[in-house]
Amino acid sequence: MEKLKRIYAITEKEFMHLFRDKGSLMLLLLFPVFLLGFFGFAVNFDVKNIQIGVYDLDNSQLSREMISSITASEYFNPPLYFYSQKEADKALLEKSVRAVVVIPEGLSEQLASKRDSEIQFLIDGVDANSANIIQAYLSAAIADFNQKHIKSETGKLGVKMPQFLSLEPVFWFNPELNSTWFLLPGLISMILVITSVISVSLSLVREKESGTIEQLRVSPAGSFELLQGKIIPYLTLSFINALVILLAGYLIFGLQLKGSFGGFLFATFIFLIACSSMGYFVSVISNSLQVAFTIGTFVSLLPSLLLSGFVFQIESMPYILQIFSNITPAKFFNNILRAIVLRGTGIETYVNDLIYLLIFSGVLIMLSVIISKKKAEN
Repeated sequence: MEKLKRIYAITEKEFMHLFRDKGSLMLLLLFPVFLLGFFGFAVNFDVKNIQIGVYDLDNSQLSREMISSITASEYFNPPLYFYSQKEADKALLEKSVRAVVVIPEGLSEQLASKRDSEIQFLIDGVDANSANIIQAYLSAAIADFNQKHIKSETGKLGVKMPQFLSLEPVFWFNPELNSTWFLLPGLISMILVITSVISVSLSLVREKESGTIEQLRVSPAGSFELLQGKIIPYLTLSFINALVILLAGYLIFGLQLKGSFGGFLFATFIFLIACSSMGYFVSVISNSLQVAFTIGTFVSLLPSLLLSGFVFQIESMPYILQIFSNITPAKFFNNILRAIVLRGTGIETYVNDLIYLLIFSGVLIMLSVIISKKKAEN
């Protein structure tokens, strides 16, 4: 009972400090939502509003129908027309267009005489990912036009076109292939790990800089009680942030929680303990707020952005980096969030990730205690 009273007293003191600094409190509560909105709209892998150009050497009714068929897609803006190869090349060099469709002279005559004809795509390949997507869009549009043209020509001859096997893909969990939905769980974990690590580490280092840490050490409260009392307020604040971010994701981006809300709360709690252990470790190895902030930002932001699977697929990384990616708890929380939020699966699909987070927390807290004791002895 006395132990709980001591933890409560330290927690109350930390809450009073938080509420006294209203500017920092509002920043901690509102900044994550701002980051969610900013990154949610800015980081998007969907390639849309593509500006293409057309160099039509055939200038026939068929070529015009083809152009209309291509640009009818929501992915393309109305095309720019060029009347020479030089104009088309200049537009690509100046980035006025992302691609140019070159329709050869005599296209309609070749198709009418049942001869093969080729259409050329000139695509800006600087951004390889976008170039591949644009090529896929254009190829699909041409294939669709080609099928309709063949069906129309055979219909005129009274010949019924044979029905071949057709592919009907069904996309589970994200039917609209909305990349923002895929990115949002990673955003949630990145925001939580940054705010948790930095706020916890700065809170503990602030006591060092002001000299009050020595007073706390000689108080009846033990080291673990002190740690609990200091972490609980920021753990609570981060928990509120997680709920606010989830709500903002639903209101702004329409992201719905398909799995268990209780599972989400439990997984978030385990993840925040892992983040707090990182913050505690940073505070132990730092002697000033500036150093703590720098190290906290480095160990939370970069791994959660680059090595967590948030943006870059881990399986596509070199093997050594795949191993190195295990240093960030955000990787495992991303797996958990995507399982709960997008797939709606149960704990059996992410229990290993939860176990890792618990092991990570235990190891980091143990290391922090050992380093802290050695520093105290010296």
